[in-house]
Amino acid sequence: MSVAKIAIQRVYEPLPEGGETCFLVDRLWPRGIRKERLAGVTWAKEAAPSTALRQWFHASEHDAAQWDEFRQRYLAELDANHDAWAPLVEASQLGAIVLLYGAQNTEQNHAVVLRDFLLKKRRHA
Repeated sequence: MSVAKIAIQRVYEPLPEGGETCFLVDRLWPRGIRKERLAGVTWAKEAAPSTALRQWFHASEHDAAQWDEFRQRYLAELDANHDAWAPLVEASQLGAIVLLYGAQNTEQNHAVVLRDFLLKKRRHA
C-alpha cells in the first residue's frame, strides 16, 4: 500500500492537475487571487497560524531564532486545535493533497510546518 503525498505549493503557481485535493491554508485570502481561480479548493483557514502569531512573525526580522520560535508556537496552536487539521489528515489518507500558501519564502513558512505536522499525525493515526 502506498502512502498518499502531502505537498505544499504557492497559491500563485498553476493549480495541480493530477487529481490532488487542494487546501488553501492561509488565514487571509491571498492578494490578487480571484475566488473563481480557486474553485474546488477548500479554504482551511483555521489550520493557519492565529492572527496574533502571524503578525508577530511578520513583524520580526525572520532570523533563525524567530523561525524556531514561530515553529514552536504554531505547533502548540495546532496541538490545541484538532478540529482544524483533522480533516486534512483524513483527506491525505484517501489520496494526495496539496497545501496552498501565499508566503514568498518557500522554505520558512507555516505550510512547511503544517505539512510536517500532518505527516507525523498521519503516521500515528
